[in-house]
Amino acid sequence: MTPTREMAWELVQGSTQSETLRRHMRSVEAAMRAYARKFGEDEESWAVLGLIHDWDYESGPTLDLHPMRGIQMLREKGWPEDVLADIASHADYLDVPRDTRKRITLNAVDELCGFIIACALVKPDRSLSAVDARTVRKKMKDKAFARAVHREELLAGAEALGIPFDEHVEFVRDALVPVAADLGLSA
Repeated sequence: MTPTREMAWELVQGSTQSETLRRHMRSVEAAMRAYARKFGEDEESWAVLGLIHDWDYESGPTLDLHPMRGIQMLREKGWPEDVLADIASHADYLDVPRDTRKRITLNAVDELCGFIIACALVKPDRSLSAVDARTVRKKMKDKAFARAVHREELLAGAEALGIPFDEHVEFVRDALVPVAADLGLSA
């Protein structure tokens, strides 16, 4: 069985009521698709991973449940083990190695997507185009802003990708522009 975007989106819609969390997963989907294109990888499989990675979070946002419960549910639905391992890799506490470009990228874009969206939401026009690397760096210094985001993870993600941080920020921001309206933002 090869998971499709439609299959993933159906699961997200059925398990996630929070529009904010749905937007997060859509943003990670868009960033993963863009990086797959950049790296010459399979856009669909990367996008599906980005979309499904947090699908179970709302029903069990604790370390003992997420993402293991969601992975088990996907296993019961016949999802391939490599996809399940890719999902598990985004949780540091599961010690699944980030030994593929896909896993490294998921980790690199996951928190950054949320941080970029948060930066755009505080702009007067809620515009992604108003967010650049300088904006992100400035907001990273404000510990009260998006305080749940670990700043060192943002930097480490770009480093693991081998891409300068500012370039990574602007690449991810640009990847979100086509789905800006879905994210509650303007382009």
